[in-house]
Amino acid sequence: MAEELKVDKIIEKMNLKILTPDIPTENKKVTVPDINRPALQLAGFFTHFDSERVQIIGHVETAYLETLEGETKRERYEKLLSSNVPCIVFCRNEEPDELMIQEARKYQIPLLQTDKTTSSFEAEIIRWMKVMLAPMMTIHGVLVDVYGEGVLITGESGIGKSEAALELIKRGHRLVTDDVVEIRKVSDETLIGTAPEITRHFIELRGIGIIDVKTLFGVESVKETQSIDIVIHLEDWDRDKQYDRFGMEDEYTEILGNKVVCHNLPVRPGRNLAVIVESAAVNWRQKKMGYNAAKELYNRIQGNFMNNK
Repeated sequence: MAEELKVDKIIEKMNLKILTPDIPTENKKVTVPDINRPALQLAGFFTHFDSERVQIIGHVETAYLETLEGETKRERYEKLLSSNVPCIVFCRNEEPDELMIQEARKYQIPLLQTDKTTSSFEAEIIRWMKVMLAPMMTIHGVLVDVYGEGVLITGESGIGKSEAALELIKRGHRLVTDDVVEIRKVSDETLIGTAPEITRHFIELRGIGIIDVKTLFGVESVKETQSIDIVIHLEDWDRDKQYDRFGMEDEYTEILGNKVVCHNLPVRPGRNLAVIVESAAVNWRQKKMGYNAAKELYNRIQGNFMNNK
């Protein structure tokens, strides 16, 4: 579970200008993936104030502050900044007045600036913080982008996950991560997978060693992040086990509380795993578009049976 995000990282990602370079930012942290525009607080209403959020001041708030007189303005600034907010961001290149800078230094609250419009900056920072602060887990597997569908390949070590991924890459698909997949739940419907920075773009092949996919196959063969749309679980072929041969009903696995379609794929010599994974991804995409081949075949059989009665 991701629990905090340093203000330093927000400054770097959002390309923010630091207006108070003498105030340290390395110990400031954000724990809530949301923002607050402190319009009501600047008007004096602090009930239910979300002080743990990034505070954003736009053109409207700046215009209102210009109407306040000295002592009232100082009182509002002091109450806002003494609440230990993580930082305050001024949009549209708006500038804080000298009184706010003094109070910010007093309470050690960083003042930042961006040239983006308030609405566009809000949308961008909320989207990014929701990903960075989302519940997160790591699993053993391979994540590949196949025709735009995020395919998570799981299974026991040595069963052929990396080899299948390598063949998919050679067929024009893109690797997200091999061996370790970091999964973040960004919404009740969306899981995003990424690679740990230290292993990004690398694949381990038994008998060969480590290969750099980006270097060998080019930048078009890798991808930084990908939603997880389908899980392919590889397992050793069991002659006594009954496997689904029609696919009338989808099976699901649960990841961080989200249900994801899962296919258990038996592995035996001679099976081309890459082609099967590719077909599973295309078939799932077709199902999302409203066409189910298994149900179409069933309807044809039923229709033929009725016609022959």
